[in-house]
Amino acid sequence: MREQIMGLITPTMSIVFIAVFVVMWWRGKMENYVLAFAAAYLFFALGFGVTHLFDTGSPYVFHVTQFFYTLSVAAGVWGLTRRAGQPPYLGVLLTIYGLAATTLAVAVVTSPDIASRLIIVNVGYGSMYLVCIMSLLGAQRREAIDKLIIVTHAILGAQFMIRPVLTLLVERSIAADIYRESVYYSVLNLSLALVSLMSAMVLVGACVYDQIKAVREQAEIDGLTGLRTRRAFEQDVVELLEKAKQEYLPVALVVADIDHFKAVNDVWGHQIGDHAIARFGEVIRGTIRETDIAGRIGGEEFCILAWNCDEEAAVTMAERIRRNFAEAPVEGLLEDHRLTASFGVAGRGEGEGYGKLFARTDSALYRAKDAGRNRTVGDREKQRGIVTPIKVEADEQGAQREAIA
Repeated sequence: MREQIMGLITPTMSIVFIAVFVVMWWRGKMENYVLAFAAAYLFFALGFGVTHLFDTGSPYVFHVTQFFYTLSVAAGVWGLTRRAGQPPYLGVLLTIYGLAATTLAVAVVTSPDIASRLIIVNVGYGSMYLVCIMSLLGAQRREAIDKLIIVTHAILGAQFMIRPVLTLLVERSIAADIYRESVYYSVLNLSLALVSLMSAMVLVGACVYDQIKAVREQAEIDGLTGLRTRRAFEQDVVELLEKAKQEYLPVALVVADIDHFKAVNDVWGHQIGDHAIARFGEVIRGTIRETDIAGRIGGEEFCILAWNCDEEAAVTMAERIRRNFAEAPVEGLLEDHRLTASFGVAGRGEGEGYGKLFARTDSALYRAKDAGRNRTVGDREKQRGIVTPIKVEADEQGAQREAIA
């Protein structure tokens, strides 16, 4: 009776955490990795239930349990790597499962003792978590919660490797028909309850952190462009400039302005102007790297901080944005009409703060405008790009229409 009651603790906890993750995903409108966490605990509960409720003397019980536990690990790995933006290496996990399942089948046939079976399946689970940790370590950005996830799942993977060996050193061998009365099974119940609770609390904390971060970022994101607002951008820039100073990394600033934007509003209307701003923001998001940050700092003015990037490389990036935008159609404009933009670029000088760096970058932008627009000018007077002529027409009512061809 005591073993039965203890055996119900772990699946009951799993059911509670399944409900928690599903509610967080549904009510918080979170990404599917939260559902993956729920699936991991569902498969974990099923696997534990098979071992706890069915006859362990049957040769199929360990295969079924291994199948559900593997699905649990795979779902958890997929959710963790999806959250971190890293590959889950599901093919590698499938290979590990195949090897472990084949070896387990041989062990079931050759020996009634289940000690070897326990070592085989647990080493397989531990190996899968090792793959997960290696993938998570490849993420470029790691907050404190991400480091805690890595540490927690390193412990989780290690216990799969260590626990069976240490326990079996004491118990030596376990017959299949008395498995649930063994010392190993008692240790298993306790360790699984502790590690599943620890892992679940960390994952719930990560989901709460992600939700708070999403709300905060939503308030800091410009609704038209998807880029940072001016306040959020400048706060992040100040922090990154200090970080670059401490790590001795180069950074550069890019300031951009849509050419003749007032004419766009005057001739085609503010709605088309909004489409142009949104399109420019889309081009910037699609061109910069994950480590760069960009913001809309004025009506049609944008700013980019290029991380670990000197002025020359930032000029090259600005040129890509300039060319991409010059080729991008804007909703509401005539099909053969395109808009252009001008760019100023400056690399950060030694000990230079955001104010001085922005002033030099803005000065380079004004030189690009004075030189004819639709070009990129670096603080070191390097200029690239071409000037596209402005075509002026008169409509039937005598109003001027400026179109950048």
